[in-house]
Amino acid sequence: MIRHTVVFTLRHAKGSLKEKAFLRDAKILAEIPDVKKFEQLRQTSPKNDYDFGFSMEFADQAAYTGYNVHPKHVAFVRDRWEHEVERFLEIDYEPV
Repeated sequence: MIRHTVVFTLRHAKGSLKEKAFLRDAKILAEIPDVKKFEQLRQTSPKNDYDFGFSMEFADQAAYTGYNVHPKHVAFVRDRWEHEVERFLEIDYEPV
């Protein structure tokens, strides 16, 4: 199993319609085959200054690779993520 996570901060004002639209439209990622347990999370810790997180799971490396090249993912990254995300940190995990 691979857990794919990313924490990020948007370029939009907090609570703005653009912020809400980004989060709403990002739910398309959950429709990609092999995506399991898709979650959108609001960061609450004062230990870092990211605002949001996405988390999802994949059965194996093949499923994760399929997600990365899926047209819906590629389009979302190209059309939204690259323009609206100010900064991010991506971490992928496997159980030990």
